[in-house]
Amino acid sequence: MAERKKSSLTLLVISFVLLQLLLFLNVRAVAPAPVTQEAAEAQALLTWKASLENHSLLNSWSLLNNSNATSTESKRNSTCNWLGITCNVAGRITRINLFNASLRGKLDNLSFSSFSELTILNLRSNALHGTIPAHIGTLTKLNILDLSVNQFFGYLPLSLGNLTKLTTLYIYENNISGSIPQEIGHLKNLIDLELSTNLLTGTIPPTLGNLTKLTTLYIYKNNISGSIPQEIGHLKNLIDLELSTNLLITGTIPPTLGNLTKLTTLYIHENNISGSIPQEIGHLKNLIDLKLSTNLLTGTIPPTLGNLTKLTTLYINENRISGSIPQEIGHLKNLIDLILSTNLLTGTIPPTLGNLTKLTTLYINENRISGSIPQEIGYLKNLIDFRLSTNLLTGTIPPTIRNLTQLTTLYIFENNIFGSIPQQIGYLENLNEIALYKNYLMGPVPSTIGHLKNLTILIIYENQLSGPIPPEITNLTHLTELYLNENNFSGHLPEELCHGGSLTKFTAFSNHLTGPIPKSLQNCTTLIRVRLQNNHLTGNTSEVFGYYPNLIYMDLSYNELSGELSSKWGGWKNLTLLNLSGNKFSGKIPPEFGKLSQLGVLDLSSNSLTGEIPKEMGRLSSLFNLSLNDNELSGSVPLEIGLLSDLEGLHLSMNNLSGQIPEELMSCIKLRSLDLSRNNFSGSIPLQIGALATLRSLDLSQNSLNKEIPSQLGNLKMLETLNLSHNMLSGLIPSSFEEISSLMSIDISYNNLEGHIPKNKAFREAPFEALSHNKGLCGNASGLQPCNSTSIDKGHLNKVIKVVIIIAISISGIIFLLLACIVIFFFLKRRARHTTIELQEMSRGDVIVYDDIIQATENFDGKYCIGVGGYGSVYKAKLSTSQVVAVKRLHPLEGGSTRDQKSFNNEIKALTEIRHRNIVKLYGFCSHEQCMFLVYEYMERGKLAGILSSEGALELDWIKRVNVVKGVANGLSYMHHDCSPPIVHRDISSNNILLDSELEACISDFGTSRLLKPDSSNWSSLAGTYGYVAPELAYTMEVTEKCDVYSFGVLTFEVLMGKHPGDLIHTLHFSTGQNILLKDVLDHRLSLPSAQTVDEVISVAVVALACIHANPQSRPDMRNVSQKLSSHRLSTLEPFQTITLCQLNDLDI
Repeated sequence: MAERKKSSLTLLVISFVLLQLLLFLNVRAVAPAPVTQEAAEAQALLTWKASLENHSLLNSWSLLNNSNATSTESKRNSTCNWLGITCNVAGRITRINLFNASLRGKLDNLSFSSFSELTILNLRSNALHGTIPAHIGTLTKLNILDLSVNQFFGYLPLSLGNLTKLTTLYIYENNISGSIPQEIGHLKNLIDLELSTNLLTGTIPPTLGNLTKLTTLYIYKNNISGSIPQEIGHLKNLIDLELSTNLLITGTIPPTLGNLTKLTTLYIHENNISGSIPQEIGHLKNLIDLKLSTNLLTGTIPPTLGNLTKLTTLYINENRISGSIPQEIGHLKNLIDLILSTNLLTGTIPPTLGNLTKLTTLYINENRISGSIPQEIGYLKNLIDFRLSTNLLTGTIPPTIRNLTQLTTLYIFENNIFGSIPQQIGYLENLNEIALYKNYLMGPVPSTIGHLKNLTILIIYENQLSGPIPPEITNLTHLTELYLNENNFSGHLPEELCHGGSLTKFTAFSNHLTGPIPKSLQNCTTLIRVRLQNNHLTGNTSEVFGYYPNLIYMDLSYNELSGELSSKWGGWKNLTLLNLSGNKFSGKIPPEFGKLSQLGVLDLSSNSLTGEIPKEMGRLSSLFNLSLNDNELSGSVPLEIGLLSDLEGLHLSMNNLSGQIPEELMSCIKLRSLDLSRNNFSGSIPLQIGALATLRSLDLSQNSLNKEIPSQLGNLKMLETLNLSHNMLSGLIPSSFEEISSLMSIDISYNNLEGHIPKNKAFREAPFEALSHNKGLCGNASGLQPCNSTSIDKGHLNKVIKVVIIIAISISGIIFLLLACIVIFFFLKRRARHTTIELQEMSRGDVIVYDDIIQATENFDGKYCIGVGGYGSVYKAKLSTSQVVAVKRLHPLEGGSTRDQKSFNNEIKALTEIRHRNIVKLYGFCSHEQCMFLVYEYMERGKLAGILSSEGALELDWIKRVNVVKGVANGLSYMHHDCSPPIVHRDISSNNILLDSELEACISDFGTSRLLKPDSSNWSSLAGTYGYVAPELAYTMEVTEKCDVYSFGVLTFEVLMGKHPGDLIHTLHFSTGQNILLKDVLDHRLSLPSAQTVDEVISVAVVALACIHANPQSRPDMRNVSQKLSSHRLSTLEPFQTITLCQLNDLDI
C-alpha cells in the first residue's frame, strides 16, 4: 500500500513537471524571436536597395519568406551569397564590393551603423550621387573605403576622422567641394589617400603630416589654394606625391620635401608656385618622375638635380627659370623625357646632354639659348621628338643629326641657324614633321629629303634657300603641308608634286619659280590652301586644277599664267579668296563663278579678260572685295552687283565698260572704295551714290560723264579721296562739298566746271593740275583767279560798281583810320586766342589756359614726360587746381600738313564731345602758333602693354583681364555704332589701352593719326601697329571697323597670354595649331582660371578667335562682341584642361 502511495506521488510530480514544461514551451512558441545582427545587416541592405534608382540590378538581394524552406535553400538565400557581399565565419558582413555595378542613387538610406564588422566598402565606378553621409564614420573597423569615380558632391564629412583603421581612402573623380578636413590627420594607419579630380578648395591641412605611413598622396586637379605645408616633409614613407593642376596653390616648394627620400613620383605642375627650385630636391635619389612645369618658378636649375640618377621624366617647362642648363643634367642617364621649354634660359646647350642616350623627348624651345647645336646631340639615338625652336641659336645643323634615326619631330624654327640643310637629314626616315622656318639657311634642299617617306609636314619658309625644288620631294607621298615660301627657289615645280594625293596646304610664294603648275595637283582633292603668288610661273592653267571640295584660299597672283578661266573652278564651294591678278589670263569670266557662295575676295585684275561681267556675280553673297580692274571687259555693269550687300571694295577701272553707272550700287551700303575710272561710262553721276555713307574713295575719272555733279555727294561724310577728272561735267561744284570735313584729296580737272570752289582744305590746297582745264573755276587755290564780279550780271554789275565808288570816296578817310584800329584789335585778340586752350569745362568748372600747362610742365621739361609715341610726347601735368591731366605735345609736321585751323578745331571739338567710361576723355586742345597739344584725362596705371610685360601682370588676375577685354569691347562698340559718323580707331594695340587706378581699361589715341595726317592718300598705309593689322589691308587698302575688330582679337589674345600672340596666330594657320590646348595658351604666370571664372575666360577666347578670322565678313561687329561678353557666358561639358582652340573655333559667340 505504501509502495502504491509512493508510486502515485511520483507520478503526480512527474505530471506536474511535464505540465510546467509544456506551459514553458508554449510560452516560448508564442513569444517573438529577437532580431539577429545578421538580419539587421540584411534589412539595411534591402532598405538601401529599395532607394536606388535602378535596384533591379541587385536581383540577388532578397530573402525567402517560406517556413518550409530547406536548410540548403536558406543557406543559398543568405546575405553572404548576395552580389558583392562577403561574410566572415559568423555570417557577419565584412566586405561590400559593388565596383562598376552601374548603380544610381544615394547613400542616405544605407545604415552604416548596422555593419560593425565591415572592413572593405568599394562602391567605385558607379553613378552614385548626393552627399557622403556623416554616419559613415560609424564604420570603425573599415580598412578600405573606395567611393571614387561617382558623382558625389558636398563636403567631406568630418566623421571620416573616426575611421582610424583605414589604410586606403579613395574619393577621387567626384564633385566634392569644400576643404580637406583637419580630421583626416587622425587616420594614422592610412597608406593610400587619393582625393584627386574634385572641386576641393581651401588649403592642404598641416595635419596630413601625421600620416607617417602614407605612401600615396593624390590631391591633383582640384581648386586647392595656399602653400604646400612644411609638414608634408614628415611623410618619410611617401612614394607618390601628386599635387598638380590646382588653381591657387602658391608659395614656394618647401625644402622639407628633401626628406621624402623614398619618393619616386613628384608632380607639382600647373599651379601658381613661385620662388626657386630648392637644392634639397637633389636628395630624392629614388625619384623617377619630376614635373614642376607651368608655375611661376624663378631662379636657376639647381645642379643638384644631377643627383637624381633614376629620373626618367623631368618637366620644368612654362616657368620663368633663368640661367644656363647645368652640365650636371648630363648625369641623368635614365632620362627619357626632358622638357625645359618656355622659360628664360640662356647660355648654350651643354654637350653633356649627349650622355642621355635613353632620351626620347627633348624640348628646349622658347628660351634664349644661344651658341650652336652641339655635335653630341648625335648620341641621342632614341630621340623621337626634338624641339629647339624660338631661341637665339646660331651655327649650322650638325651632320651628327644623321644618328637620330628614331626621330619623328624636328623643330628648329625661329633661330639664327645658317648654312645648308645637311644631306644627312635623309637618314631620319621616321620623321613626320620638319619645321626649320625663319632662319638663315641657304643653298639647295638636299635630294636626300626624298628618303623621308613618312614625312607629313615640311615647313622651311623664310630662309635663303635656293636652287630648284628637288624632284625627290615627290617621293613624300604622305605629305599634307608643304611651306616653301619666301626663299630664293628657282626652276620648275616638280611634276609629280602631289603624287601622294594628301597635300592640304601648299605655299611657295615669293620665290623665283618658273614653268607650269604641275597637273599632279589634280590628284590633291584634299587641298585647303594654295599660295604661289609672286613667282614667274607660266602656262595654261585651265586644265591644271581639279575638284577641291575643301579649298578655301587660292592665290596665284603676279605670275605669267595664261589661258582661260575654267568654269570647273565654280565647283570650289568653300573658297573664300581667289586672287589671279597680275597674270595673262584671257577669255570671259565664267558665270559659274557665281556659285562660289563663300567667296569673300575675288581679284582678277591686271589680266586680259574680255566680254561682259556676268550677272551671276550678284549671287556672291559673301563677297566684300571685287577687283576686275585693268582688263578688257566691255558692256555695262550688271544691275545684280547691287545685290552684294557686304561689298566694301569695287574696282572696275581700266576696262571698256560703257553705259550708265547703275543706280543699284546704292544698295551696296558697306561700300568704302568705288573705282570705275578709265572706262566709257556716260550719262550723269547717279545721285544715289550719295547714299553710300561709308564711302571713302570715289574715282570716276576718265569716262564720258556729263551734266552737273549731284549735290547729294555732299552726304559722303567719310569721303577722303574724290577723282572726277577727265569727264564732261558742267555747272557749279555743289556747296555741300564744304561739309565733307574728311576730304583729303580731290581731282576735278578736264571738265567744264565753273564758279566757286568749296571752302575746305582739299580744294583750297589742291595742286593747280587737279583743278585745271575747266570752264571758269575761281577761288582761293593755287593757279586760280580769285572769285570777282565777272560772275554777276553785267548790267547789275555797273550799278554796284557806281555805288561802291561813291561810298568808297565818301568814307575812305574813315575806313583808313578804322582799319588801323581794327588791325591792332584783331592782332591782340588773335594773340590771346592762341594762348588759350579750347577746353570743355573740367569736373569743377575750371578754365585752363596755355600758361597753366606751361607752368605745370615747366615748359615741357623732360622730367614730366611719361611717354613718347609716333605723334608726340605725353607729359603729366598737375595744375594749380590740383587737377592732374595728361598733355600730349604733338610733333611738328613737315610741310605744314596740319589742317587749317577751323577744320582742325571743329574735329577736335567733336572728339571732346565723346563721353564713355572706356574711352579716355579728351578735355580739349591748344593750337598755339608755337606748339600744339591735346589735354587728356590722366590714367594712373598707364599702358596695358607695360603692365602685361612687368610684375604688374600678376595683379591682373583672370577676373580683371576679362573686365579689361569687356571694357575695350564696350568702348569700340560705342565708337563704331553710337558715334555719328562712326569712328574707326585704326590702331588698337596694348600701347593704346590705358588703365586707371581701378584697372579699368580705356581706349586712347583715337583719331590722332587722322587729325595729324589728313592729307594721306591712303589711310591704311598709316594705320595700325605691326602685329595688330588686319590681313585684308593687303587687298582692300581700306581701314574699316572690321580692321578694328581684328586688332581687338589680337589684343584679347595678348591679354589672355600675357604677351603678343604673333606666334599663336601664325600657328593657327597650321593643322598642328588646331590641337593647341586653351590652358597652354593662357598666361602661365597666373594659375588656371577658377571654377567661377572659367566660363568667362572661355567666352573671351571664343570671341578672340572669331575676331581674328581671315575673312572680315566672318568677324562679328563690336556691338555683337560687347553684348555677348556682357550678357552671355559659354559653358562646356569638357574639362577645362582638355579644351582645344579647335573646339572653341567651332562655337558661336
